[in-house]
Amino acid sequence: MNQESSSSVHRAAAILGVLGSVDAAERGSLGVVEIARRVRREKTQISRALRVLEETGMVARDPETLGYRLGWRMFTMAAHVGQQRLLAEAPPVLRSVVSVTKERAHLTVLDGDGALTVMSESPMRAVQTAGWVGRVTPLHTTSSGRALLFDHDDDEIRDLLDDAVFDRAGPRAPQDAEEVISRVREARARGYALVHEEFEECLVAAAAPVRDFRNRVVAALNVSAPKFRLGRDLDRAGRIVRTAAGRISRAMAGIESACDKTTGQDIPGR
Repeated sequence: MNQESSSSVHRAAAILGVLGSVDAAERGSLGVVEIARRVRREKTQISRALRVLEETGMVARDPETLGYRLGWRMFTMAAHVGQQRLLAEAPPVLRSVVSVTKERAHLTVLDGDGALTVMSESPMRAVQTAGWVGRVTPLHTTSSGRALLFDHDDDEIRDLLDDAVFDRAGPRAPQDAEEVISRVREARARGYALVHEEFEECLVAAAAPVRDFRNRVVAALNVSAPKFRLGRDLDRAGRIVRTAAGRISRAMAGIESACDKTTGQDIPGR
């Protein structure tokens, strides 16, 4: 790469950095003069760079203010990067949880009005809960579903559960949306969700939310097992998944890498 090309790349990166700042987001858009001032470059250079960035969808120009903001392609790329990082950072943490709890651990994401399991790690046990990778389970009867609802307000939860079937679940399942909302509030205050025979009889589980760099819930980490094996230690399992989910969240925010710690003994809160 020659010097001129390198300079153009650095200029574009500087512009995107400015437009991605908290201040720029709060203002909605920034004008060419203000961008040039912040990146300490001439206005004509910034104008040329902005035109190229606009053509590629990296930035967008407000037709009313004529200011610039980050474009749709940046948000699409950010979403894809977040998904890739989640799938890269989660496996060693799931293995750590399995090492400590000796039970199956799952990573789940919101999929419409259900919880989709995208990853699972299993110990070598004779009796295990069923594998659910690629399958969708209800939000109202699962610990992962409840953790995925942490950021939803009451009305949003009611909307998601509008078509939920409340009479085909375990003996301790909630009977309506209001009971789900109450249990979500309890879980939110605790930092992790616990379910006792809600999805099905004799099955218990614990889950905690995983957050991205914007502090938004993007996944849930959970442990599930037969009641006879995990029932008495379920609250401990909740503390473990809360700590583990926090590790992935910090990795998603770029604070640390989940791969730096890969053994169960590294998870506190036991």
